[in-house]
Amino acid sequence: MTWGMCDLAELRTRITRLAAGHRRPRWIDGVNVFATARTTQPLGGVARPVLAIVAQGAKRSMLGDQVFDYRAGQFLVVTVDLPLTSQITQAGADEPFLALGLPLEPATIAQLLLDGRPPAAPVPDGPALSVSTLTPELLDAVVRLLRLADSPGDQRVLAPAVKMEIHWRLLTGPQGGLVRQIGTADSRLALVARAIAWIDSRYDEVIRIDDLAADVGLSVSSLNRHFRAATSMSPVQYQKQLRLQRARLRLLADPTDIAGAGHAVGYTSASQFSREYRRLFGMPPSEDALRLQSDPLVIE
Repeated sequence: MTWGMCDLAELRTRITRLAAGHRRPRWIDGVNVFATARTTQPLGGVARPVLAIVAQGAKRSMLGDQVFDYRAGQFLVVTVDLPLTSQITQAGADEPFLALGLPLEPATIAQLLLDGRPPAAPVPDGPALSVSTLTPELLDAVVRLLRLADSPGDQRVLAPAVKMEIHWRLLTGPQGGLVRQIGTADSRLALVARAIAWIDSRYDEVIRIDDLAADVGLSVSSLNRHFRAATSMSPVQYQKQLRLQRARLRLLADPTDIAGAGHAVGYTSASQFSREYRRLFGMPPSEDALRLQSDPLVIE
């Protein structure tokens, strides 16, 4: 057994122990750990910029019609807020699905670009997420971060440095060209992130693409081209998915108020809301509301 395989075994052990007794992902000092013996159906959600590592089992994430499968020893990097449909595809009582998520920090990446000057990497033309195999250096840093959970005093002092190291390993690893755009103010992904923030602040309103393009500082054609390349959808399609995700969260809090959930996110037609909700989540709001109450894995 190589030392890299030993580190993956330790990562599994630590995630199992830290996530024990928690039916939902558990946050520990800004890191989320998760374990489940169940596979899931495809479930929609908005993924924030994150490093997501699978230690055991397998998961599938879909952006539009693009499919990203990753399994034990691999990781997914998401670099802007994206509406993903994801499912756990491999899990069982003997070998549960084990995963870890670490939010990516633009300020940390910008600092590392300035101070560390990592080697230049080609900027990918594709979407703002990608799958890679864990490098030994990245895996080692992640394991050391979880070890600190056993020593709260050490964790407070040392965890920020280890998290910075993890960001550095991403910048100098196979996804360096994608990750470095998070910390570059005028990069394609930074401009798309600004457009997403603008849409997010007006998700329940009728938006004009001309106004969005002017705010970002791009022509409408350039905005649409960059936005679709990063998210696999247009700004209007993105807003629609965001509305439906917000409505779903409202149904989790109050499953009886279907009409109110649709109206609160900007729908004036109950039938349109129900139709688009079913298209995205696979069932009408009334049925999905019941599932939200009974299944803690529906919204992760």
